Amino acid sequence: MNITLRVWRQKGRDDEGRMVTYKVEDVSPDMSFLEMLDVLNEKLQLAGDEPVAFDHDCREGICGACGVVIDGVAHGPENTTTCQLHMRSFSDGDVITVEPWRAKAFPVVKDLVVDRGAFDRVIQAGGYISAPTGTAPDAHAAPVPKADADRAFDAATCIGCGACVAACPNASGMLFTAAKVTHLGSVPQGQPERAARVVKMVNQHDEEDFGGCTNIGECAAVCPKGIPLDTISQLNRDLLGALSSGEL
Repeated sequence: MNITLRVWRQKGRDDEGRMVTYKVEDVSPDMSFLEMLDVLNEKLQLAGDEPVAFDHDCREGICGACGVVIDGVAHGPENTTTCQLHMRSFSDGDVITVEPWRAKAFPVVKDLVVDRGAFDRVIQAGGYISAPTGTAPDAHAAPVPKADADRAFDAATCIGCGACVAACPNASGMLFTAAKVTHLGSVPQGQPERAARVVKMVNQHDEEDFGGCTNIGECAAVCPKGIPLDTISQLNRDLLGALSSGEL
C-alpha cells in the first residue's frame, strides 16, 4: 500500500507544533502501525531529516508505553494498543492523521511523545498496599470471593497507556484512577487503607490538572484492556463513603 501521513511535529514542550505530510510507499498490510513509523523514520534519516519521535517499549500490548491519536481516535480504529494495530486496518491511498495525546496533564515532550508522569504521581499518592512482603502465602490463607477476585483482576489489567485521557472531551484520568482504586479495594489486603487511598488518589488526580468526569464513556470505548465504566461508579461510592465516614 501507499499511505499518506499527516504527523504532528513539535521540537519541544515550549515550541509551536505543526502538521507535516509524508508519503510512505510499499507498506505491507502485515506491518504494525509502529513498524510503519519505523519505515518512515528510516526514510527520513537516510534523507538527513529528523525522525519522528514516538513512545514504544514492549510492542506486545502489555507495557502501555505506545499511544497516539490516529484519525481522531486514541490508538486508532481497532480496540487495541497502537503497537498491536496493523496496517491491514487501512486501505491503499489512505491519508492518516497522527497526533499525540491531547491533555494539559500530558504535556508534549517531542512530536508524538508526551509526559505521562501525572499517572505515576497518582499511583504514588495511594495506589499501593502498605503491607510487609515475604514469601508467597498459601492460596487459601486469605479466601477471596470469586466475584471479588474477578473484579480485581479485570481492573488490574489497566496498563496506564492514557487512551482514556486522550479520548475524554474533558481530558479526565478518572478511568485510570478508578481502575487502581477498584483493583486494590476488591481484595482483603486493600481494606485497611481503602478510605485514605481513594481520597488521596482523587486529590492527586485533580492536582495534576486532569479534567472532571461527566460520564460520557469515551474512555471505556477506547480502552485497549476493556476497563468497564462502572469502575468509576465504584470509585465514587468509595469516595463518598470515605468523606462521609468522618475518619479522614
